[in-house]
Amino acid sequence: MPRYYLGVDGGGTNCRVRLTDENLVTLAEVKNGRSNLQIDGGDPAYKAILDGTRDAFKAAGIDYAETANTHACFGMAGGRMDSARAEFTAREWPFASVTVYDDIDIAHAGALGGDEGGVIIVGTGSAAMSIVDGKRHQAGGWGFPIGDQMSGAILGRELVRYTVEAEDGLVEGSPLTKAVRDQLGGSNQSIMTWAFAIELDVKIISNDGSEGCDDALIGRAPGEYGKLMPLFFEYLEKGDPVAQKMIDIEFGYIETYVRWFKAHNAKVMAIVGGFGERLFPRLQQQYGDFVALPKFEPLHGAIILAKQNSTSN
Repeated sequence: MPRYYLGVDGGGTNCRVRLTDENLVTLAEVKNGRSNLQIDGGDPAYKAILDGTRDAFKAAGIDYAETANTHACFGMAGGRMDSARAEFTAREWPFASVTVYDDIDIAHAGALGGDEGGVIIVGTGSAAMSIVDGKRHQAGGWGFPIGDQMSGAILGRELVRYTVEAEDGLVEGSPLTKAVRDQLGGSNQSIMTWAFAIELDVKIISNDGSEGCDDALIGRAPGEYGKLMPLFFEYLEKGDPVAQKMIDIEFGYIETYVRWFKAHNAKVMAIVGGFGERLFPRLQQQYGDFVALPKFEPLHGAIILAKQNSTSN
């Protein structure tokens, strides 16, 4: 009887589904709708995975009934909460087995090829996880603005904040702060309008149906701050002094996680995410062989975990 593995990398923007044979050779891969577990109770994620599964089996030329011989593993955005993962696992699935993880788990498995050690995700958001002597450790990943310390979103927010202070004459500006100012409209007033998303004309409706809510505030999404990172790197490479201040802030956050990893004896820290991989040469200069680039992408990590879990059942 053939055995198959199905991995899912479920993001807030899209859901990637990969079907492999028992040797982890890819048979088909598809992409479709959003799949964050915190969106609409996980309903869009459920639909995206089932639709993706049908499409993957069709693309591979394999009867959909073979899902009964398929072990599945999902790494899901919004999977930080135990309750969300448990509820999603309990849904009706056609597979031989299903395991649902936070997205950092599949990033870890892919980055380290299923081995032990640590991983940090450093992209628009950030999080950290390690497995040492069979014990799982996790930190961060609590979202913008309270977490994601290492992220492009948080660094972008710090850059905008510093730019406003420079325009007020409180701190020394630079070509980078002027470039940020100009990109966001040319003045502190325009930056404030941008930050509070005033021009988008978005309204908050309270539970009673009235407009406005005293304990909620509309502001720019994390990805909007993350979009400043190409500008940041452009000026960092030119030796801009404010860009250097920002990189020192970033490395301070990363150092906190390095100490955390070493405190529980992780021997390596793989770096996943476009922002983090862009920082890798500088991190390697500072930390040497303790840091590493990922061996595989997160989607392959889901396949690795699907196989590991199937053999342990």
